[in-house]
Amino acid sequence: MKHVSREEILDYVTYEDQRSEVRENIMKIKEVRRINVGGVLSFLFENKDTVRYQIQEMIRVERIVKEADIQHEIKTYNEILGKSGELGCTLLIEIDDPAERDDKLSKWIDLPMHLYLKLEDETRIRATFDERQIGDGRLSSVQYIKFNTKGKVPVAIGSDHPLFKEETSLTSEQRKALSDDL
Repeated sequence: MKHVSREEILDYVTYEDQRSEVRENIMKIKEVRRINVGGVLSFLFENKDTVRYQIQEMIRVERIVKEADIQHEIKTYNEILGKSGELGCTLLIEIDDPAERDDKLSKWIDLPMHLYLKLEDETRIRATFDERQIGDGRLSSVQYIKFNTKGKVPVAIGSDHPLFKEETSLTSEQRKALSDDL
């Protein structure tokens, strides 16, 4: 996975001038990389373009101009992408009802350990995640996870958590996008 370099980042004024065009393009890129599992888990597989967009948005919103701060944003967001052979993604746990969400985020505290990508030969690749995203007795509704597929393209994604067993097969378009990202 190629990472975003400093040379690819625009100052926030120049970016603002190009933002609507960039945003339109990024939404198309994200659409094929967003995979829903069980109507609750949305996995957004990130690539260089989506991460660059996130960096640009942070610089724009926070009006970041100091070089050290720009470098910090680049380093932070590049971590989502992972290393060669890995697929990085943002997981959104989407439960609208606050009471239900709080209940499930407590009961699903070990959910990241039960997430997987399935390869064509049925091998399951487990997610790796940052333990800091799990609080005292509660899981964060946004997780940054990686799957080390060793460059192999997955055919499905799922959860085998005892309280949430679901799997979604990837479309040929999704498999192609993830293959391109690897």
